[in-house]
Amino acid sequence: MTNEDDLQAVERLHESYRQLTQELGRVIVGQSQVIEELLIALFAGGHCLLVGVPGLAKTLMIRTLAQALELKFNRIQFTPDLMPSDITGTEVIQEDRSTGDRVFRFLPGPIFANIILADEINRTPPKTQAALLEAMQEHQVTVGGERHQLTEPFFVLATQNPIEQEGTYPLPEAQLDRFMLNVRVGYPSEAEELEIVKRTTADLETTITPTLKADDIARLAKIVRKTPIADHIASYAIKLARLSRGEADAPDFIHQYVMWGAGPRASQYLVLGAKARAVLQGRYYVSQEDIRAVALPVLRHRIKTNFNADAEGITSDDVIQRLIDFIPAVEDENSRGGKALPEVFKSAKSG
Repeated sequence: MTNEDDLQAVERLHESYRQLTQELGRVIVGQSQVIEELLIALFAGGHCLLVGVPGLAKTLMIRTLAQALELKFNRIQFTPDLMPSDITGTEVIQEDRSTGDRVFRFLPGPIFANIILADEINRTPPKTQAALLEAMQEHQVTVGGERHQLTEPFFVLATQNPIEQEGTYPLPEAQLDRFMLNVRVGYPSEAEELEIVKRTTADLETTITPTLKADDIARLAKIVRKTPIADHIASYAIKLARLSRGEADAPDFIHQYVMWGAGPRASQYLVLGAKARAVLQGRYYVSQEDIRAVALPVLRHRIKTNFNADAEGITSDDVIQRLIDFIPAVEDENSRGGKALPEVFKSAKSG
């Protein structure tokens, strides 16, 4: 693809982002940062975990996004009695009436869709949670020794309640690491809450216009990966992840408050998320600000704080913010407009 083709493709993706946010805004009031992070995960090809108290429209947001994308959508309500076969599907014995022979036939479960809403994912036991691991990482499920490929594109968008822990099963670290972003959904402002009340207590019907199809998303996701990133910006992302592990040059607060740091997957998602953010905003390069913007949702579920942090009320978000403040700013010529945009493809090395 030529530079001109790349630039036009990025413009198309930026326009698609604008249309999607407009459609979501017809139903969802506010939550602009949450919507941006959700779409970053979508176009980067990653899964997303939305954490927030009940009533903040997490489920509605995901369902509305599925309608705007014209993708096959399934909702799985996770409960303590849910079994793995309720998600992946199962094999049943079927008799051929003409021959009388009995054969096993696979009945696909709700996981066979493009967008999966894993509602209250922490309410089901680890045995059932583990059924998602293979699907999220390999985009396939294995039932009865046979592999079944999932439909592309495939996204797991899960919700979780952070305050009610009775009867829940915390997600294991291995499964948390499969989520590209951990998005915190906060309370609306007073003005936003007034608008929510006015919309939801009136007799209004909102129609969502489909914006993108499966082929469009796959094509635009390739543009995100093709977006170039300069070595010094990628090194900045890697440094964020490596310092969280207590490297020799890590600041004192890391040794004091962090039990485990972020793994290599964090470095990958920092770069990929930054690329997606840059392109969604209509830029053809990645800046340090893009890395910083995705640092919290990428790292917050990959940094494990210790007892000292818990005792002092220090969260993983606090640690990440201190890391961002600790690492000095790097020279970022592109963000100052020092290069013409078409020249970026020639001057910056591809990520």
